[in-house]
Amino acid sequence: MNKETTNEEIAENQEQEQDQAAKAQEQLGELVRAVFHNGLVALKTHFEDVEGQVVNQEVYGPVFMYQVKDDSDNAYVTGFLLRELVARFQSGKDPASWLASFFYELMKTPGGKMLPRPPANEDEAKAMIDNVLVPQCIAAVKEEFEGLDVHVGLQWHNEYGPVFESGFPEIKDGNNVCAVPLHLLLTQMLLNRDPSEIIIQGLYNIRKEHGLES
Repeated sequence: MNKETTNEEIAENQEQEQDQAAKAQEQLGELVRAVFHNGLVALKTHFEDVEGQVVNQEVYGPVFMYQVKDDSDNAYVTGFLLRELVARFQSGKDPASWLASFFYELMKTPGGKMLPRPPANEDEAKAMIDNVLVPQCIAAVKEEFEGLDVHVGLQWHNEYGPVFESGFPEIKDGNNVCAVPLHLLLTQMLLNRDPSEIIIQGLYNIRKEHGLES
């Protein structure tokens, strides 16, 4: 009897878990559709020709890809992660202008700008990181904080693997380092986003925490 009851309980628990998983998946699908629609509507307040699609990225989940065209019919494409779009739409801080700002920046490149070709293998990924991504981030951080002593370099994180680390040696007490996984920075670059923005924002947050920025 006990064995039968135990089997019934196991079956019931499995059914509940399956129902919860299905419900969570349904809720995620509804969220993705809503966020994607909101993105299109927001961009259409700035641009006439807007298209988009959602692709699933293995590490970061849904990625929202949008394309807009300028008056000369040149196409510009960039992408956004789900969490950052949700945060922006919930913040009430003019998400339409925020989204459009990325395209206005891309439009400084005449003739359009499609997504970069992703690396085909680990060797290409390593070359892109070593020769493009890391030098670009180092240069951007040093330019942004010119005149300050800023540490930049690569480190290994036990949970996230290789990270780009930067910080302020002048700060002796508390957190003085911002570390961002290289795979996140590479993802940003492959979405036509400036990967150094995440690092720079993190560094400004550190300075603000220590009363070094208003």
